[in-house]
Amino acid sequence: MLVTAPLDATFAALADPTRRAILARLAKGEASVLELAEPFDMSQPAISKHLKVLERAGLVLRGRDAQRRPRRLEAKPLADATQWLESYREFWERRFTQLDALLVEMKGLQSKPARRARRPKQGDDR
Repeated sequence: MLVTAPLDATFAALADPTRRAILARLAKGEASVLELAEPFDMSQPAISKHLKVLERAGLVLRGRDAQRRPRRLEAKPLADATQWLESYREFWERRFTQLDALLVEMKGLQSKPARRARRPKQGDDR
């Protein structure tokens, strides 16, 4: 049985461009909420809400460094999503290979001149 809840949470979290931007920033290294909020025109509480979605999806982990609570990227859910998508890439590659073969076949049929029925010459006994 396929467990889809973690995958659903990953794709739901990735659906928002702000959350994808946060993940891109965290891919460069851990950061505090203040550091993550800097490039956005939104409040720190709004960024915190995005971080909670990412944390629930398992994409972001919260650390503890004295008074600081840096966030860091957790790549496992992304690897799981990539693996799921990979099966569809393989499906489409097979389909494109089949389409390529069909196009080559069709092109070959078009490039061959139509054969005319040969009329026997007078006196030809064939």
